[in-house]
Amino acid sequence: MASYNPGWLVLVGILVTLSLPYSHAFWGNENKIHTAVFLSPKFVLGPGSVENRFYFNVDFPKGHIALKSFDAEVTDEAGNPVPLHETYLHHWVVVRYYVRKGVEISKLDDLKKVNRSDYISGGNNGICQNGILSQFFGLGSETRKTSTHIPDPYGIEVGNPAEVPSGFEEQWMLNVHAIDTRGAEDKLGCTECRCDLYNVTVDEYGRPLRPYYKGGLLCCYDRTQCKVKHGFEAVRRTLYLRYTVKWIDMDRFVLPVKIYIFDITDSWKRTPSSTEINAEHKCKIEYDIESCDATGLGNDGCIDTKRISLDMPFGGYLIYGVAHQHSGGTGSALYREDGQLMCSSLPTYGKGEEPGNEAGYIVGMTTCYPKPGTVEISEGETLILEFNYSRIRHHTGVMGLFYILVADDLPKPMHTLRTVVETQDSIMVVTVLWAAVALIGVVAVIALAVHYQFKREGEDGYEAIGM
Repeated sequence: MASYNPGWLVLVGILVTLSLPYSHAFWGNENKIHTAVFLSPKFVLGPGSVENRFYFNVDFPKGHIALKSFDAEVTDEAGNPVPLHETYLHHWVVVRYYVRKGVEISKLDDLKKVNRSDYISGGNNGICQNGILSQFFGLGSETRKTSTHIPDPYGIEVGNPAEVPSGFEEQWMLNVHAIDTRGAEDKLGCTECRCDLYNVTVDEYGRPLRPYYKGGLLCCYDRTQCKVKHGFEAVRRTLYLRYTVKWIDMDRFVLPVKIYIFDITDSWKRTPSSTEINAEHKCKIEYDIESCDATGLGNDGCIDTKRISLDMPFGGYLIYGVAHQHSGGTGSALYREDGQLMCSSLPTYGKGEEPGNEAGYIVGMTTCYPKPGTVEISEGETLILEFNYSRIRHHTGVMGLFYILVADDLPKPMHTLRTVVETQDSIMVVTVLWAAVALIGVVAVIALAVHYQFKREGEDGYEAIGM
């Protein structure tokens, strides 16, 4: 019988192992991405009407999973996307909570009647107090062209049985704020919730508005009506928020990220003569922009810039960042105290009529995906948040929110091989390299087989050609 060197088999084994797909070799077993598309409860809007409701226990993926993205848009009954100039999507947010088993909550009125001991907030890790800005995902008019993708090997961990309080279950709430602007006298004014266009003097709880409050969320609450042109008529129509969720099963190869949301209206101040971090972050969510006409400035440089300093009560590696702005926004950025840019997010304005390209509306925000390990936030570090808006005209109820994902750890291969997989270019390079390794493995196996066959034939009395 032929004899052969076992070292060849060891080599072949190594090469075959190396020729496995990249995700196997680096992150363990390949984790399949699951996708599900859901619809919110239906809502019906007519010209000038407003929907701003909170839907509890909405459809959402179950199990111990890692969320990879969450995308949404307004559609009609036939599933057709609805343009912003017909139905303006002011915002949508999705929030996690825990409810005692057997307790039913389907709307906000139910929650008001529930014993508070039966309901526990499961919000993000953000710094705003009292449940403000506690969403896991949330966007506005920019939702169709803003990436929410979380790069590998990261994900937002949910459904962990160890984190669910005993006797409770994890559920999700969806808030949809949409404004029908068909036939509106002032479409932009309706989307900015100007109180005079809604003929509103009290908030949704019947409390009088402050005299200087000209517009914002307090004037365009659920069932309010914005002013439309005299004689304009259009049918009321049934709409939905269609949302698409992508996720993978949670395992030891997925690195969890934490969600933090900063607000440019945060009134946090460092306590004088103290080095301690004050935990009181009062986020007002919205603010007004005065026009430059009031100051006599021309259009050149007519920009409102707001900057605030925030001390970080956490540390970690920045994985993703995006801002949320309203019409008139010109961009936002997050800086270190020394002025070094960490992440910026700029608006894209539409130029046409079709959904996703509506002229005059923000239809997307750019996102930042720093190369892993290049942007680290230190606990206690002071960061500068900046938001810019055009002051060519007066704006009411604008927002300046900055959403970031932070990881405690980096993937281990990063430390040894310094592999970058965040961009398409690097993914292509890695793919080519591993394809080459796989080819080498295949060639080695074939060579070994040929060598063994020739050697065996030689021992059986045949002359091996070229050997």
